[in-house]
Amino acid sequence: MPEDHLNSYMTGPDDQGRFGLFGGRFVSETLMPLILELEERYEFAKTDPGFWAEMHDLWTHYVGRPSPLYHAERMTAHLGGAKIYMKRDELNHTGAHKINNVLGQIILARRMGKTRIIAETGAGQHGVATATVCAKFGLTCVVYMGAHDVERQAPNVFRMRLLGATVIPVTSGRGTLKDAMNDALRDWVTNVRDTFYCIGTVAGPHPYPAMVRDFQSIIGKEARQQMQDREGRLPDTIIAAIGGGSNAMGLFYPFLDDTSVRIIGVEAGGKGVDARMEHCASLTGGRPGVLHGNRTYLLQDEDGQILEGYSISAGLDYPGIGPEHSWLHDVGRAEYVSITDAEALEAFQLCCALEGIIPALEPSHALAHVMKIAPGLPKDHLIIMNMCGRGDKDIFTVAKHLGFDMKI
Repeated sequence: MPEDHLNSYMTGPDDQGRFGLFGGRFVSETLMPLILELEERYEFAKTDPGFWAEMHDLWTHYVGRPSPLYHAERMTAHLGGAKIYMKRDELNHTGAHKINNVLGQIILARRMGKTRIIAETGAGQHGVATATVCAKFGLTCVVYMGAHDVERQAPNVFRMRLLGATVIPVTSGRGTLKDAMNDALRDWVTNVRDTFYCIGTVAGPHPYPAMVRDFQSIIGKEARQQMQDREGRLPDTIIAAIGGGSNAMGLFYPFLDDTSVRIIGVEAGGKGVDARMEHCASLTGGRPGVLHGNRTYLLQDEDGQILEGYSISAGLDYPGIGPEHSWLHDVGRAEYVSITDAEALEAFQLCCALEGIIPALEPSHALAHVMKIAPGLPKDHLIIMNMCGRGDKDIFTVAKHLGFDMKI
């Protein structure tokens, strides 16, 4: 770890909400008072023992944390190289990492006197987590979800509605996560008095990227201690899938100053990053621009128009990435690679067969990269990959791509 805190990778964002050239606050005047109030309330909450006591009580007794760090013995033996551990955040209540962050934001919303919560969702896991916590606290919940994602994530749509949420299909654009976030922002501008926007990833205007990261960093804090307890040292490599990037930043952040630890983020390569608009690898195939209140790497055309990304995974189907990831990419602290649909499907099936774990398609991308690099690494090389979601939501999508008739 750098001796001088000024050389730390963990000091951002600055007072303007920027990580180097990325981040910031690009919002309408109507929203600025809400953003400033949220920043003030969060800055106070960070130093409030009562806030964190409530968070840790809910993480423990409601979410089920800490999530296990699981040695994937059969996967390790099959690949024949590095020792593979999975951080099992799919075992959280609601089946993914999303609830780690939702709890924090909704506790803040209640402190701010907000009674109506809105959210965007792609794969549906953030929507389910938001609907779940709203049900627990008796709050009105409205979830914006792309019409395309409503169709391919039907189980999660039903779960949200069972939990009392109103799910609004978004038909603009391609009807995916980007479009859902657009409509959620329009709602927020219209209903500023009683509404809190619960953003599900490390994107959006400051303070959201840092706030979501802080809530999700429970993943990396646990993994860091668990690996030291299991192996007596830190991992050599940590790997996570990235759409907007909250599960990845949650794992990465507590390790940023441990420069011996290699950090790898895995973007959705779709049908291949050379195929125009057939992927969501914004760091591989994009360039800096402004979207949803922050400056970051985006998929865009020559005129700066945002392109419609593609991925088999609804949770990775976003044409941008969190600004802190963009900064980590540019300063070289983290590496970012892409994995195709076909590679993710192979990893999905192998995990089912060897470990008895049905992964979501999102972490299947991370696991696919583990499958690429583990065989060439020494047997004492320690890898942690973040199993950030379970795959029951994806079984119909996988069945369709594998040509399996669900009617049999």
